[in-house]
Order: sequence, then structure tokens, then C-alpha cells
Amino acid sequence: MAQSTDPDETPADHDRRLLTLGNAPPVVRSGRDAISTELALTLFRQMVRTRALEERSIKMSKSGEAYFWIGGPGEEALNVCLGLQIHRGQGPAFDYLHLHYRNAGTLLSMGMPMVDHIRQLAMTATDRHSLGRNFVGHYAMPEWNVVPVTSVIEVQMVMAPGTALMQKRHGGEGISVAVTGDAGTAEGDFESCLLWSSRPGNELPVLVLVANNGYGISTTHASQHAARRIAARGEPYGIRNETVDGNDPVVMWNALERAMRYVRTQRKPFILEANVSRLHGHSSSSGAQRNWTEYDVVAGFEQKLIDCGATDADQVRAMKDEAKAEADDAADAVATEPRPSPLDVYMGTYAPSSVDAVYPKDYTGLPGRRR
Repeated sequence: MAQSTDPDETPADHDRRLLTLGNAPPVVRSGRDAISTELALTLFRQMVRTRALEERSIKMSKSGEAYFWIGGPGEEALNVCLGLQIHRGQGPAFDYLHLHYRNAGTLLSMGMPMVDHIRQLAMTATDRHSLGRNFVGHYAMPEWNVVPVTSVIEVQMVMAPGTALMQKRHGGEGISVAVTGDAGTAEGDFESCLLWSSRPGNELPVLVLVANNGYGISTTHASQHAARRIAARGEPYGIRNETVDGNDPVVMWNALERAMRYVRTQRKPFILEANVSRLHGHSSSSGAQRNWTEYDVVAGFEQKLIDCGATDADQVRAMKDEAKAEADDAADAVATEPRPSPLDVYMGTYAPSSVDAVYPKDYTGLPGRRR
């Protein structure tokens, strides 16, 4: 593998330089879909980083460095493709993200440092998302329109029409993305999202993204859902929909691009269902043991890129080593950071306001209207 002598070379610059040195193909194909080789390597690098973070997180939960793990090994293609296509920013001109708890790859691809994920996993006082008071993967980032993630299943689906309504009134191309698992679609909140997003003449720019990993904790999808495709449940509402192989990054990228373009331009909802793998069970509460019968999207894409000449074993090894070192360094840094104290429990519970300044203990009415 060609080594760089430039200390300022970024990973993306490294991939681009390698493409100019060898005989890499201009595009990577999967059926009728294609992406540039440069983009394919970017996707793969982010997928490798996501997997390294998840594996380090599982190790922390087993060693006692963390209390609980839940994540999305097997969903790397979906998460990375989503993160790299989000219009990141704050306010209605940008995309809103209503996530669930398996979206680490989305936030990493958007630029979140690994250490921010590890801090929440270890429940440190330095956790920027919840001050160490929430499960891992429960992100909250107002500067990127990441609406606080909750453990209450599917409530994000009824929040999405609210931000989408604001975006439609505001104008522009901002959309609201609501991510859910297949089991969550059995909740009434899912149907409420479809109803409120599709009212005739009042359609809303909501992208419903269903990560179908075939399970709801320990219950199989096939034993609960009579419908062959979850996405087809949008048809009675007149919602356009598509079901794709979420284990194929080339297919996933193009499907998301089509869905987002439709929602951005038409200002109407779209349901995209991605069939993905579940490599480590539901969470650490079920042991998080590796399921070797499931398809590994990272290993599969790695082989695809090697076979087509987009990369080689040395470059892949370097990517994996770099990602593992990044995850290990983040875990080491967090190990010595402070934990929350009982006095921290009320921090951030209430937003500061003029009412609090006038009535610091009890609210008895607006200023000037005391009884």
C-alpha cells in the first residue's frame, strides 16, 4: 500500500490519492445501482469506524466499564448512508432527525466524535447528551436538529410531523427523518405518523425509515406481521414507498437519495424500508452474543471492494487498525472522567426563564398578576 509523507493528509485525501495510483474502477456497481469508488471507500471507512465503536462498546458492557449496551451492528450501511446525506444544521431550513437507539453510525458520519458516544455509554458527568442519565445511543444535539432520543418505543414517529409542519410553513428543502425498527411499527404512533403526514392538501415532508432486522427483542417479525412489506402499509394513505436491501451500501445509498429527493422537492412523505441484519442480539441484557448466521454487511462490502479493485487487504487492515485505535483511545479517555453525583439529578431539567427568576420555588402566575 502506498504510504503518504504528508502529515496533514486526511483519510479522504488518502483514499483519493490511492485511486489515482492504481487501476481502481470509476464506480462500484450493484445491479443497476452505482456509486463512485471514492464514495464507496468513504462509506466503507465510516462503516468500519461504526463497527469498531460498537465492538468496543460491547466489550465495555461485558467488562463492567459500562452498565448497558444497545446498538446496531449489522445496520452500518443504512446508518452511514443516512448520516452522509443529512443536511446538517439547526433550525427548520435543515433536516430534523428523530432517531431510535441504533443510530451510532449516523451520528459518527455526521461528525460526532466517538468519545461523545462512549461518555453516554459509561454514564459520565461529561456526557453531552444526557449528563450521564440516559442509555447509550440516546442522543440530543440541538445544533444538528437531533431531537432527544427516548427509550419509549415509537414516540419519535409522532414528533416528526410536528417538525415537518414547521418546515413546510418555513419553506425550503428541510425534511424530518423518523427512524424506527420493524417491531416499533406495531405501535399506534407509527400509524399516527402516516395519518398526519398524508392528509390531502396538507402532506408533510417526512421520511419514514424502517430498519427491519427481523426481530422485536426476541420475537420474530414473521410471527407478528402478516404484511409482506412494512413499507406497503403506506399505500392506503397514498404514501410512496420502497423496500430495499439495507445490507448493500450501493443500493442503500441510491434508495436514500431517491427518497430524500422526493420528500425535499414534493414536500410529501415517503416510507423507505431497509432489510438489515442483527449481529449481536437486542442488547447486553440478552448477552450480546455474536450471531454468525446473519449476513455481515461490513465484511461483505469489504470483499466487494477488494474484488472490484477499489481497495486491497493492506488498505482495509489500515482502516480497521485506525478505527480500533480511535475507539480504544476514546474508552481510555473516558475511564478517568467524573461520574454524576446525586446533586446533578436536577441539572438541565427545566429551561431557564424569566418566570423562574421571579418565582424560584413555585409558579403562581405570570409576573404582575400575582393573586
